[in-house]
Amino acid sequence: MRPLIIAANWKMNTTPADAGELAAIIAARTEEPGVTRVICPPYVCLAAVRDALAGTNVAVGAQNVHHELAGAYTGEISAAALAGLATWVILGHSERRRDAMESDELIGKKLARAISSGLRPILCVGELLAERESGRAVEVVANQLRGALAGKDVEALINGGFVIAYEPVWAIGTGRTASSADAAAMAEAIRSTLAEDLGWGKSAELVPVLYGGSVTSANIGEFLAEHSIDGGLVGGASLKPDEMAGMVARAAITAMARAAAEGKPV
Repeated sequence: MRPLIIAANWKMNTTPADAGELAAIIAARTEEPGVTRVICPPYVCLAAVRDALAGTNVAVGAQNVHHELAGAYTGEISAAALAGLATWVILGHSERRRDAMESDELIGKKLARAISSGLRPILCVGELLAERESGRAVEVVANQLRGALAGKDVEALINGGFVIAYEPVWAIGTGRTASSADAAAMAEAIRSTLAEDLGWGKSAELVPVLYGGSVTSANIGEFLAEHSIDGGLVGGASLKPDEMAGMVARAAITAMARAAAEGKPV
């Protein structure tokens, strides 16, 4: 059974003075069985969040990592610098693609670095509104996957806990969401691309696919009701303990239902 994951992307919010307290509150409010919880604060807040989450089973993630081990890359962060601070990393978020002009090839290099450094990656993919309206959404996402994953070691990715987050760009921070049916169809298309185009075969079914894009406690249930969706990559709502508590509680219900259906313990 694929894990149920609720990952919080705090983006450029919180400071070292308040991030730890917020993380501790969220951890205490979201103790539910069967759900993997991850908090991804800004770089400067990683130590505070790590310390606040000590003794819990909430993981800490970074929002990005450089593809090189070290070098003259002003303003960047290496995987070595994240050692002891984070165990997860978000890669290829649409805001990085837009603002830093990150290409699929570059994101693929970062993915390889994350896996080789023991960071569990969440690879973000998603289409623009114009691309969806023109009927090209699946094509765009498939091309992003091919660009980032071509030639990668499938076994290493699976063993490294590889996760994909489908985030339609037009839904991020806009209050709009994809329909649960559309999100589920895209999750299935993602696994089909892995299995057929990239030659992953049955290993594609092992990859958790999260939905992201204005996810809240009010709508997460619609997405988790789709068997092809395994949680959420949450933006603005992840800064609110009540919202996180509601989302994780709903994910726990889904985890129990899926485990029962497969005759497995949570």
